[in-house]
Parts: sequence; C-alpha cells; structure tokens
Amino acid sequence: MSIEIRVPTLPESVTDATVLTWHKKEGDSVRRDENLLDLETDKVVLEVPAPADGVLTEIRAQEGQVVEADEVLALLEPGKVAPAKEKSSSDTNETAGEKPEAPTVAQDQDKTEKHREPVLTPAVRRLIKELNLDPTKIKGTGKDGRILKSDVMAWLDAHPPEKHPDAESVAATVRESAGSTREAPLEQRVPMSRLRARIAERLVEAQHTAAILTTFNEVNLQAVMDLRQRYRDQFEKRHGVRLGFMSFFVKASVEALKRFPILNASVDGTDIIYHGYYDIGIAVGSPRGLVVPILRNADQLSFAEVEKGIKRFAEKASEGTLSYEELQGGTFTISNGGVYGSLLSTPILNPPQSGILGMHKIQQRPVAEDGQVVIRPMMYLALSYDHRIVDGKEAVQFLVTIKELLEDPGRLLLDL
Repeated sequence: MSIEIRVPTLPESVTDATVLTWHKKEGDSVRRDENLLDLETDKVVLEVPAPADGVLTEIRAQEGQVVEADEVLALLEPGKVAPAKEKSSSDTNETAGEKPEAPTVAQDQDKTEKHREPVLTPAVRRLIKELNLDPTKIKGTGKDGRILKSDVMAWLDAHPPEKHPDAESVAATVRESAGSTREAPLEQRVPMSRLRARIAERLVEAQHTAAILTTFNEVNLQAVMDLRQRYRDQFEKRHGVRLGFMSFFVKASVEALKRFPILNASVDGTDIIYHGYYDIGIAVGSPRGLVVPILRNADQLSFAEVEKGIKRFAEKASEGTLSYEELQGGTFTISNGGVYGSLLSTPILNPPQSGILGMHKIQQRPVAEDGQVVIRPMMYLALSYDHRIVDGKEAVQFLVTIKELLEDPGRLLLDL
C-alpha cells in the first residue's frame, strides 16, 4: 500500500510553503530519512525526508507550487526498488535465456551507500545546482563531511574558469552578449524567494506603521580592544570560542535596555507591551538573505555563551538550517553593517520592536583626549527607534549609555 508523503506541520503564523527543489524523480529508489525535497517558507527551508525505504511512484506537487500543511506531495511504494536496467546484447556475463535477478532492498541500499553524494544543506545544494558543479569533487569541512558554502568558494578558487571544460564556450557567449548589449540589453526576470519577499514586506511595513527616527553617536573601542588583546588566548583556550566584539555590544545593550525599558517594549494597537526579558536579535547575512536569529534571555548569558550562540547562528545561517524557533520573537535587534565595510547607516526597525542598534566599521581616527590629539579605533553607532513611544531624550541617553559602557567595559562587570 502506498504511503502518502505530506507537507509537515507548519509553525504558527505560517500558512503555506513553496516546493523549492525535488531531489528525487518518479521511479527513483529512496532510503528512509533521505531528503526528498525542500519546501521554502518566508523564514526557513524545510527538508521533507522519506518515511520508509521504497520507490517514489508519483509526484503530485511540482517545483514552484504553493502547498499547505498536510497536503499530499507524493506517493511512496514501500519495500520496492526501481527495476534493474536491461543489459545489452554485448554483455557476455549474462547467461542466454536467463533473466537478471531483481535487486533486493538491502542490495539497493548497499549500492546507494557506496555511491552516496556528500551531505548538502538546501542553500549549498542550490548554489551547486546554479553553478552546475559536481558535489562529489568538493571536500566538505563541516560536521559529518557536510559541504559548506565556504567549501564551494574554496573549490572555485582552486579551479579557475579556464580549467572547466565549458569555459571557452561560456566565455564566447559572454563576449558575444557584451558586444550586442547596445541592440539588445541583457535582462533576466526571476521571482523573489519567499524569504526575500517577506523581508521586503516587513521593511515596507516598518516604514508605514512606525515613526522611525535615528540618533547617532561614536564610541572609542580602545578599552575593548585592549581587553580582548589581553585575554584573547586564555578566553579561547578555556571556552573554545573567540572573544569578539559582539558579546560586548550585546551585554552593553542589555544593560541599557534595563535602564530604558521603553526600548525593550513593543506597540500592540493602542497598547505598549513592556517585556521583562531580553531576547536580542542578531542580524546575520545568509545565502537566502538577511535573517535575525534570537539570543534568548541574553541578560543571563555569559560573554562565552553569547559568542558561542552568535557563532552557531552564523554557521546555521550559512548552511540554511536555522529553525523557526530560532527566528521567532525578539525584543531588540543589533545589526553589524561594519563587517561589510559600512561606515554609517540608518537601520530599519524589525516590527514590532521599538529599537535597533546599528554597528559600523572600526576606523582609526584622530580624537581629542586631555587636550591632545590621539589616534583611536572609533566606531559610529546608530539607534533607530519608534518615535511613537520612544522620546528623543530616552533614545539619546540609551545610546550614550552603550557608549559609556563600551568605553569603560569594567562598568559591565561592576553594574555601574
């Protein structure tokens, strides 16, 4: 009896998903727990595994189709395998008049195990498909041999285009296209991914529903850099993670939120909801776009726990394996455009939050200290806030508090 493969239960507030990629076709043998297809929602990509060994007999939802929870995606015939291919007449190993014996499930599994492709995340799988690469040639450095985006980039660096068999024809096509751009400009129309569409929707929503205003300041990070330099090796040896800048900014933000709780609040209609917890969103770039995983109860985390959490988010964002739970909620957000070289920006609120802190590039700049001009590592800070509930005085004082805590990080330990 066939098994119906259905859309898994979707999280609350998610009503449907899009069939992104089928990794099997009708008639293919599959193994239990092998990923059959990827479903894209407006937050994450979900993998749908095979419930049993067997053959995929019918695909009912095609790529690009929008499906709802519990909708039938395909049918699987358990315990069967794809029929063996007929051998040619030149095959001298086949006895005349005898039919080849159909492989058993165990034999098919053994053969599949020997030729199993490397473990790929949905994001990396799409990247490899777009670049038309052979994943078996790429060495994975992730857990259990998982291929990361960085592994694909490293492979491309080691194999320049001129070594690819189709490089000459591709180059010729590019040259031909470049020569005809005046007559027929190249254009390509592609639909937005679910995540990109959701990002666009939320950004427009923020602009339309909140009265966004931004205040700026600058911070001297010399004390933080000296502290990191002094304890960097000990910290990494003891905790197994590097001591970065983000943990200082998270801890300083939490302390400032305690002093100015309106920045940790949100608007619900005509009500203001004050949150008694500190769930800090960390904006992270991913192959699919910007995502904001949440550090839960950041006020209860140590510097090492914050650094480990952020490192884990970065890895999972790159692999496309962040869960819904890791992306839901949040009372305040920190965005670090400095990693991309941004010197100054005005971050947009992440609704329904009332504040977002923007970090930027650290630059050596001349500043005045005790009547002397000295060179210090300076960073511009930006705080965008919802002026409907946050007054300018509170916003400015909030940002000044973060500045003071970072310029004298001992205050974070002494609660000053």
